[in-house]
Amino acid sequence: MAEQEASQGHKNEKVGAVVSTKMQKTIVVEVSRRVPHPLYKRIIGKRKKFYAHDEEGTAKTGDVVRIVECRPLSKLKRWRLVEVVRRAAQVGAQPSVLDVKV
Repeated sequence: MAEQEASQGHKNEKVGAVVSTKMQKTIVVEVSRRVPHPLYKRIIGKRKKFYAHDEEGTAKTGDVVRIVECRPLSKLKRWRLVEVVRRAAQVGAQPSVLDVKV
């Protein structure tokens, strides 16, 4: 695998949180970064959303994932999921607690 990466060159990687999994095989990842304001030099937070390819559908909303750039897969998708860094906490409630009829 290392030889394959060496032949393709260095790919850009980003780490962010999954904000949407409503599409098939596609996730939306929001990447946040802190940069100084160009004029006032105060640190501000910037964020951007990236559409990434998730072949197996492993990522869920709230997960922290690593994505890597790849060839264009569609009009907006230019990234693919490499790994799930941290899973989101799953909140499970019993239907009796929620007063939901099953």
